[in-house]
Amino acid sequence: MKVVILAGGMGTRLSEETESRPKPMVDIGHRPILWHIMQHYSFYGFDDFVICLGYRGEYIKRYFADEVALSSDMTIDFASGEVRALQAVSRTWKVTLVDTGLETQTAGRMVRARRYVDDEPFMMTYGDGVADVDLGALLEHHRAGGRLATVTAVRPIARFGQLEIVDGAVRRFEEKPQLDAGWVNGGYFVLEPGVFDYIPGDVDWAHEPLEELAAADQLTAYRHDSFWQCMDTLRDKVYLNRLWSSGEAPWKVWD
Repeated sequence: MKVVILAGGMGTRLSEETESRPKPMVDIGHRPILWHIMQHYSFYGFDDFVICLGYRGEYIKRYFADEVALSSDMTIDFASGEVRALQAVSRTWKVTLVDTGLETQTAGRMVRARRYVDDEPFMMTYGDGVADVDLGALLEHHRAGGRLATVTAVRPIARFGQLEIVDGAVRRFEEKPQLDAGWVNGGYFVLEPGVFDYIPGDVDWAHEPLEELAAADQLTAYRHDSFWQCMDTLRDKVYLNRLWSSGEAPWKVWD
């Protein structure tokens, strides 16, 4: 099953980092967040990626081209000009990089990459968030649901501390708890080819397509109560890097 990753946005809310590179290439522990996302999928056996490029897409192309060349020892024959990789990193990834336009919206990017999905069920997620979602259980849930689309529903950590107030006095304070109520779109979709019938054009996937799928009873939710975090702001980047450097990154399910 292929994994489509939306990696073409401009990341304006993280402008401190995205002026010269796309947001999926912002580092967590000296590796782009995109790499972390792909490592997660690969752990569950999903190694065939279709990455939808847009803003500074050449940066991502260059990264993967260099990853092959620079992740191993190499021999350079100056006489012949031959460069030969030695003992390259053993990785089963196949990565298709698709230019989907600079200002194309998310559903439009999916449509432009459709020819590489081979009209089969596929997974899809955003290139700016990490989680410890059990992707095998997610796929089983989708198949059991019998609908065109499954979205992973998450309850993110609150930005501010939570107060419990009784008779004007604070009885309990919890620093940045997980939201007690309400679920949000956490990405990590499983989709059937029929979802393309719900995309009217170059639109935001999170608006018309998902709204129409829900109205047609073709959207099911996989509830994920554990870790999920997007990287929208510099604060988010600092938080994720702190988790990684502490050795306690919940999304690191691989060895």
